[in-house]
Amino acid sequence: MREQAVTGVLAAFYDATRCPGAVWVQKDAGQPLTLLGAAPIEAPPMPPDAGSLPLGPEAVMVAGPAGRQMIGRVPPAKRAWLAIGPEAPDGLPLASLFRFLAPVISQMLQNALEVEHAATELAERYEEINLLYTISEILGRTVRLEEAAATILKEISETVGARKASILVHDRVTDTLQVVAALGIRPDEAPPIALDDSCSVSAKVFRTRRATIVDHHEMECAAEAFYRQGAMLSVPIMWTSPDGGEPLGVVNLSDRRSGQPFSAGDQKLVAAIATQIGTAIQNTRLVRASLAQQRLVQEMQLAHDLQMKLLPTGAGVAPDADVSARVIPADSVGGDFYNLFRLSPGATGAMIGDVSSHGYQAALIMALAMSASAIHAQSTMDPAETLAALQTSLRDELATTEMFISAFYGVVDRRHGELRYANTGHPHAFVIGADGTIQRLPALDPPLGMVSSAPHGSSRPWAANQDLLLLFTDGVSDARNRAGTRLGEQAVLDTVTAHRAQPTTEIVERVFAMLSQHMGDVPPRDDLTLVVLRS
Repeated sequence: MREQAVTGVLAAFYDATRCPGAVWVQKDAGQPLTLLGAAPIEAPPMPPDAGSLPLGPEAVMVAGPAGRQMIGRVPPAKRAWLAIGPEAPDGLPLASLFRFLAPVISQMLQNALEVEHAATELAERYEEINLLYTISEILGRTVRLEEAAATILKEISETVGARKASILVHDRVTDTLQVVAALGIRPDEAPPIALDDSCSVSAKVFRTRRATIVDHHEMECAAEAFYRQGAMLSVPIMWTSPDGGEPLGVVNLSDRRSGQPFSAGDQKLVAAIATQIGTAIQNTRLVRASLAQQRLVQEMQLAHDLQMKLLPTGAGVAPDADVSARVIPADSVGGDFYNLFRLSPGATGAMIGDVSSHGYQAALIMALAMSASAIHAQSTMDPAETLAALQTSLRDELATTEMFISAFYGVVDRRHGELRYANTGHPHAFVIGADGTIQRLPALDPPLGMVSSAPHGSSRPWAANQDLLLLFTDGVSDARNRAGTRLGEQAVLDTVTAHRAQPTTEIVERVFAMLSQHMGDVPPRDDLTLVVLRS
């Protein structure tokens, strides 16, 4: 496409001036020149000597076999030159002709470059999304990790174009990396790798928790020769929790069919897939552990543990905001959740939600809401748009399960002194001022899943480092003592107001101390969730 466009412009130029023209490109310094386009086709200007090409902004005059030519660089291409001449029969000066033609060719190359970049980015993005969906489907329908790993490895290799690949998982008993899937060999044919192996790329990546690309003949290791040929891309498999990241294994890719080196884009794609593999590995380990114990009770507890690991800590949004939160689960898995987002310098997002009903279905909806909200919150600073996108993502699941979600999402922008929020049926959202005034942030729309209309947004002033955003779920205000008496919303507000000047961690402690005193030995009927934010 670019060649045809350049040739067409040069042909029109030649028809108008009878002056030949050609564009030459060079992939890298020292390599031969390639003709990108010329007119007339049968007699373009002679290719310039690559060693004497002008690298600066000024065109130069050179003597060729047929007469004088003018040659100069044409940006934005890093190594592209326009050559015109010999002089036209009517005596038009080459310098004037060059000044006329060079900007035209430059703009054409710029447009072509932008189109190529856009097409490449779109293709890569489509390929990445398609592969990630494929991996999700594989993990969703496969029980055994080994089966999933082999299928995933095949999908990754076909997308990246690697002939050799492997997935290694950390064995906690032997403290080694064990091959669970590999292309071209059985996993048991490849030896395990000790974590302290100094020559192993896989061991280094596991220890450092950092992806790396090693060149041909770099860090060659006999244990990795089964699934490596030439350069290799190695990415850690991580399990991320509020307490930090834990390495679980390594994904290796080698021997590209194209012969091209692995790129940063390849590394990013494989890292995204490695995260999914990490979830599958962790889930597999948890399932295998639960089978050895009391099945029903332990599975319920593990599901709760997984839910708690999805919840973020206030450290993720510090120092822009001081946030403390706590969730005390009920006996069974539930649907309470909160999420925190660092959106921009000075802007922090806080979300709380309560999925109707209890049990595994509510827990699954909660996990989907956590995952989807983390994605949608990064694309807009408008809380209403975020909740609308979340509603769209969960529409089918909510309709199928006949559930709904009461949710509040607020964005505190301390730099502009503003709180923007959207509230879909969540009853307990407040701002408490430095003087103790309390303002309820009322529900503006029904819970997500009840109606198809998009949520509305609102805003209010925000006093930086003074106002408190207080969010809690029904489980807190509905907490009962042995006599069946509810704690009530006002008791929570009074406690927070009384201690509003203290750090958020102290405020949360005070509320849960009050809850413990009120409930005594009565187990909670519902999950207890509280979020306090100062920014």
